Amino acid sequence: MKIAYVVNTYPRPSHSFIRREIRALEAQGHQVIRLAMRADTAPLVDADDRTEAAATHRVLDQGAVALLGACLAAPFARMIRAAKLAVACGRRGRGGVPGTGGVARHLVYLAEAAYVARHCQQRGVDHIHAHFGTNSATVAMLAHVLSGIPYSFTVHGPEEFDAPRALSLGEKMRHAAFTVAISSFGRSQLMRWADFADWPRIQVVHCGIDPNRFADPVPMPSGAGHMVAVGRLSEQKGQMLLIEALALAVQQAPDLRLTLVGDGELRAPIEAAIAARGLARHVRLTGWLDEAGVRAELADAHVLVLPSFAEGLPMVVMEAMAAARPVLATSIAGVPELVVPGETGWLVPAGDAITLAEAMVTLARTPNDRLMTMGQAGRARVLDRHDIAREAAKLASLIVR
Repeated sequence: MKIAYVVNTYPRPSHSFIRREIRALEAQGHQVIRLAMRADTAPLVDADDRTEAAATHRVLDQGAVALLGACLAAPFARMIRAAKLAVACGRRGRGGVPGTGGVARHLVYLAEAAYVARHCQQRGVDHIHAHFGTNSATVAMLAHVLSGIPYSFTVHGPEEFDAPRALSLGEKMRHAAFTVAISSFGRSQLMRWADFADWPRIQVVHCGIDPNRFADPVPMPSGAGHMVAVGRLSEQKGQMLLIEALALAVQQAPDLRLTLVGDGELRAPIEAAIAARGLARHVRLTGWLDEAGVRAELADAHVLVLPSFAEGLPMVVMEAMAAARPVLATSIAGVPELVVPGETGWLVPAGDAITLAEAMVTLARTPNDRLMTMGQAGRARVLDRHDIAREAAKLASLIVR
């Protein structure tokens, strides 16, 4: 098949799961055209991301003339229908909800969709697949109306679940050939906003890992209590609470150490919190790392810690488990579908610094051989559920139905 992938901003350091899915589809013989509305403004540190950037066609870079020409070339009746749909979705998106836009913004999405539709028709695309239920899914839906090419989209959460009405998720699912959730929890949230008749077309396709990149897990390092957290430094990811919990935990487990991998808008406040609590010798910040760098940090740690307040089903949990490392995470969204308390890690309530600190002390006192047993159980679980080749084949099978 020839499949067009539509993403708002691609590639990005945090979107390696899209790259893996695309490459797995290509390895199975499908041709994938990458269409992004825009490039990321952040530097790409991973060589694979830079390769993807070179292979990606950016719609807004084509300029207003190209987008207007695509609008004028679209069949009049289809354009009228698409315009009415865009306006209706834009009206739902009013009210200042980030990422949902209004009528004016949806008319821009319509112009982008006209270009995408024409581009896909000229290249003989069989199916359009978008990632995220935000504006990329809007563009895919409108491109479908303009071209007749079927489309689908993957919803990750948590952003889509914060504003489902404003994002017209129900409308997008109704027009789609199928909708993908990355976890059973995600599917349940989509079912809240879909008509009963659309429920069978909401399918779970997990984000996947490449087992070959985790073929020989590094043994558990010596010492104890080295945790690593990986993710954007933002309110959603809970790193400020993590620092608060660590300050409590080191009173009982003074050898605890934490490596924070990632960057973002909260870096300065996090650094200030570390200094204010006297944790400088316990915490190290690395900034963004490429995939090899993340794997190296996981190998050097005893446990992955995920203190998030909202998630979909984080890739880093899968990567840590594939690397045979236990996971200490908040019990939210799809995380409990992977992390089994007492077997592959620990789950704690979100937003509870005291319970998180108690779990840190527990892991610091857990013998390394027990941690390795938990890590191996997690590795078996994630390889069974999240092999990217199997998940990509599952997605392809949905496309050809």
